[in-house]
Amino acid sequence: MSELSEWDSFYVIVGSAAGALIGLQFVVMTLIAERPPVRAAEAGAAFATPTVVHFGAALLLSALLRAPWQTIGVTAAVWGFVGFCGAIYTAIVARRMVRQTTYLPGSEDWVFHVALPMVAYAVLALSAFAARAYTREVLFGVGGATLLLLFLGIHNTWDAVVYHVLVNSRDTNTKPARRAASRNR
Repeated sequence: MSELSEWDSFYVIVGSAAGALIGLQFVVMTLIAERPPVRAAEAGAAFATPTVVHFGAALLLSALLRAPWQTIGVTAAVWGFVGFCGAIYTAIVARRMVRQTTYLPGSEDWVFHVALPMVAYAVLALSAFAARAYTREVLFGVGGATLLLLFLGIHNTWDAVVYHVLVNSRDTNTKPARRAASRNR
């Protein structure tokens, strides 16, 4: 399909970035696992796992839109399904953010972990319905949603690493110093 062939380079770049960042996320989580905070699994389900899901969705969409489809119909149905599932998953993430007790989410967390992912997945789900009538315009929406998921993953990964390095490592590093000071008294 000629409309999709014009997007080849875009999805090669986005898909490659998403795949590489998924691998990097695993490396980061392995390094952080050496000193996990209390109830880390609870917070991980709310903050870390969705990041990998967003990277995975960007990778899946990139692969999907690089396939040699004959018509837009099947492709649109699949990206619409990805959007629908992503929107449901984002609602689950919001519930997990409320229920976890490890970290109190701020407004930035709600924007980057719930609001913007919901926008990206909603664009995917809704654009599937307009794909046949407005193919060119819809492809820009799908490309924008895919890129948004990639950037959300980058932001959320960076946010998590900064939190673990600056907050958790500081808390862990100050505890032995306090213990040593109390022994010297």
